[in-house]
Amino acid sequence: MDLIYKEESYQIIGKCMEVHNELGHGFLEIVYKDALEILLTQNAICYEREKEYPVYFRGILLRHKFWADFVVYDKIILELKCVTFLTDEHIAQTINYLKVSGNKLGLLVNFGRGKLEYKRLVL
Repeated sequence: MDLIYKEESYQIIGKCMEVHNELGHGFLEIVYKDALEILLTQNAICYEREKEYPVYFRGILLRHKFWADFVVYDKIILELKCVTFLTDEHIAQTINYLKVSGNKLGLLVNFGRGKLEYKRLVL
């Protein structure tokens, strides 16, 4: 079975590993976002940070919106966490981002442990 956006996700996870290898764990999530943004920019990887997505119900725009941490290559949701362990809520959050964005692949990355943890979520 072929992985969706295999090369792109490999590059993204590689950059996340670079950040984790240099900073380790224990920082706030925002620190990892800032560091990752530097690497994405330096490597000319196309991304948007804190991309806003509206949510509709029966054609009516709801007040609540979603903000994906990063959208990379205009097709991959990248959600960063800095927690002891990933939960079903984190997975559900990333899946919701996929639903409202129309994207097919989400990468959920956790910097909160000694070893970088990540999950590929496909819609």
